[in-house]
Amino acid sequence: MPDTGDLLLLLLAAFAAAGLDAIVGGGGLVQLPALLLVLPGQPVVSLLGTNKLSSIVGTFSAAVTYCRKVRVDRPTAVRMASAAFLGSALGAYLATVLDSSVLRPVVLVALVAVFLYTARRPSLGEVEALRQTPRRQAALALVGGFGIGAYDGLVGPGTGSFLVFLLVGAAGLSFLHASATAKVVNTATNLAALILFAAGGHVLWGLGLAMAAAN
Repeated sequence: MPDTGDLLLLLLAAFAAAGLDAIVGGGGLVQLPALLLVLPGQPVVSLLGTNKLSSIVGTFSAAVTYCRKVRVDRPTAVRMASAAFLGSALGAYLATVLDSSVLRPVVLVALVAVFLYTARRPSLGEVEALRQTPRRQAALALVGGFGIGAYDGLVGPGTGSFLVFLLVGAAGLSFLHASATAKVVNTATNLAALILFAAGGHVLWGLGLAMAAAN
C-alpha cells in the first residue's frame, strides 16, 4: 500500500476517472497513468489488474444507473458484451505473459494515442439515426465488441470512448443510448480481465478495493 499522500492522490484519480467514464468514457486515461506514476516500481500487469478492480465498480454502477433511466437495445448489448468478454480475456492473457519491459512502452504509447484521438474527435450522437440492417448491426456488435474488448484486456484506457464512437458513428445510436450500451459492455470487459488478472495473482487487492470505493 502506498503512503498516505500517494494513496490520497490515487483515490482522487479514481473518483475523477469514474465521473469522466460515466459521461463519455476514457476514465482510464486518468486512473491508469496515476497508477503508473505513483507506483513505478510495481509490475505493469499488477497495475493493470488493480486498475480493473477499481474500474469494474464504476462501470457497473454507471451501467445500473443508465439501464434504469435509458432504453437499452438488449440484443445489441448482449451480443457486444459477450464478444467483448472473450476479447478482453484474450487481451488480459497477453498482458500476463508479456514482460513489463515490453508492456510498459505499449501501455504508454497507447495512452498517448488514445488521448490524442479522443481529444480531436468531434461530438456525435445528438440525434439517433440507425444506419445498419439488423443483421449488419449484429455483426458490428460481435466484431467491434471482440476487437475493443481485446484492447481493453491488454491496455484499457479509452475503451468506453471507443465503444461510444462505434455505436454512434457506425450504428447510428444517439449519444445517450450509446453511452448506456457502452457501460454494459465495458462492465463485461472489466470482469473478464479482472478474472484473468486475479487468477494470476496480478491484483493489489488493498489498494484496488480502496480505489474501487472512490470509483
